[in-house]
Amino acid sequence: MHDVANTVRSTSTKSAEEIVASPAFHQLMRQKNGFILPAILFSMIFYFTLPILTSYATFLNEKAVGDVSWAWMFAFAQFIMTWTFCILYSKRAKRFDELVERIKEETR
Repeated sequence: MHDVANTVRSTSTKSAEEIVASPAFHQLMRQKNGFILPAILFSMIFYFTLPILTSYATFLNEKAVGDVSWAWMFAFAQFIMTWTFCILYSKRAKRFDELVERIKEETR
């Protein structure tokens, strides 16, 4: 939030407090938090599930495909999850950038 306000302040005549109080800025923060917070929570839970399950359960030791166990499948799924979130955030960041540009235009 602070970086966006500094960026906008450097190109505007309004004060940072006025920009932060604007509806467009609140919309930007709502949209960013609406994506980032659930993504972080999901990825943290998904990540820590593997070490917890391998410590306290044995079903991940069963073979899934050939000699590959479910633990390895779960670990590979974590890479897929990371790449997916990176792609989704890159696409979503374009919308965030559009909102920042709108805020910059409104403050001139």
